[in-house]
Amino acid sequence: MGISTSSRPAVQDQAVAPPRAGRLGVASVTLMIIAASAPLTVLAGGVTTTFAVTGVLGVPLSYLILGAVLAVFAVGYAAMSRHVTNAGAFYAYVAQGISRPAGVGVSLVALMAYNLMQVGIYGLFGFTASSLLAERFGADVPWWAPVLACIAVVAVLGVNRVDLSAKVLGALVALEFLVVLVYDVFSFAASPEGVTASPLDPASLFVPGVGAVLSFGIAAFMGFESAAIYSEEAKDPRRTIPRATYTAVGVIALFYAASSWAMAVGVGPSQLAAVAGEQGPGLVFAFLEDRLGVLVADVAQLLFVTSLFAALVSFHNAVARYFFSLGRERVLPTWLEATSRHGAPKAGSLVQTGIAVAVTLAFAAAGSGSELGPLYPVLTMFTWLTNAGALGLVALMAIVSVAVIGFFRRRRDLAVGPWTGVVAPGLGAAALAAVFALIVANFDVLLGLTEPSPLSWALPAVVLAPGLAGIAWALRLRRTDPALYARIGHGEEEARAHHLGDGG
Repeated sequence: MGISTSSRPAVQDQAVAPPRAGRLGVASVTLMIIAASAPLTVLAGGVTTTFAVTGVLGVPLSYLILGAVLAVFAVGYAAMSRHVTNAGAFYAYVAQGISRPAGVGVSLVALMAYNLMQVGIYGLFGFTASSLLAERFGADVPWWAPVLACIAVVAVLGVNRVDLSAKVLGALVALEFLVVLVYDVFSFAASPEGVTASPLDPASLFVPGVGAVLSFGIAAFMGFESAAIYSEEAKDPRRTIPRATYTAVGVIALFYAASSWAMAVGVGPSQLAAVAGEQGPGLVFAFLEDRLGVLVADVAQLLFVTSLFAALVSFHNAVARYFFSLGRERVLPTWLEATSRHGAPKAGSLVQTGIAVAVTLAFAAAGSGSELGPLYPVLTMFTWLTNAGALGLVALMAIVSVAVIGFFRRRRDLAVGPWTGVVAPGLGAAALAAVFALIVANFDVLLGLTEPSPLSWALPAVVLAPGLAGIAWALRLRRTDPALYARIGHGEEEARAHHLGDGG
């Protein structure tokens, strides 16, 4: 649907530059996705926690199953990305595939989920950085101090060229992969109980606790869906986004399955749950120190910190682009569409930075003198916010799968087969809805709670309730501003028409 540019204020047209296209190729977008997944963080934090909490040996197989589910989801998602190029991604897909009110509702859930994921990771970053400074330099630094310093660095990258972020993340992710690969090789070589394929046996996974395993595991993939967010800055969106999405899903699934299998073999299946529970993230670093010395372990711990930094940059970029997209379409205040001279979404980036600072200071104040001690930011800020964010993103992916079916049903002119347009997204929607139900059922476990708590329903409400507010807001716009309502979910068309109008 073409959008007239006459309704846009002229001063906005002159002052605001669109995101610059042609900056990102397949490799750059893939790295942005994998950076959000944070490979070393998943191995040292996520995998050890899953083994410790659930006691289920089949964790490696769970990554392959979840990878297959997300690959099926990606079939329709990638196909739709060839026809809808919008920095709002989920928002635009649902607006065009289901309805405009649903699109606005989804946009606010996405904003909340990505913000929760991004800000929550700062809690783990602060604990890890302050612990490292204390262990190696004897410096007693409060956890929130390195967080505020990191927020400043992320803010600088957020308003600069997006390919600069991609280059920084590329270097960090490459080093992470190297460390994890070294760990994998030495784990298989150690094999105190022999190399066994039992962690890949379905009988080791489908036992009581499988729901919690899948709930923990899906968080390792969060960020893979963000490829479409960079579609307006990709060199060739029709090819770049689908290829980056498939590549990221495949790499993440295989890499985490192999690495968690290596951990099981390296520790020994019979000892794994106990050792993981005792050592936590330190399991990986203690293993490296025993086999390769203190220097390698120290480098790995430093890369654990940079792994978190890479994830923070990736999620920050995603949030900034959602703010930009919604500001451009007047769903949120128009000043949010402002971009920097580098073409980055400046206003959205600065708002996300402000949110991160405010939440960090709030947790710092609330945690002063907490009985949880140094682990306070991990057990509260990190655990609460990232699990709530993951829950929201899984819900969004299930809704987007339904939107894909609706989009291709409306667009009969687009030649897609039944597998791409109906079967794959239908299977994806059903599977993701099942994962969502498992997360809700196991939310107490994910939060580390031993009994039901108000947090078990309050946190899901925080991430999902904005969706209802978004639907209500869109319905109000339909009555009060039909022209604005008509533009919802079609920002890329407006931007393209405006660009052509300027002779671009």
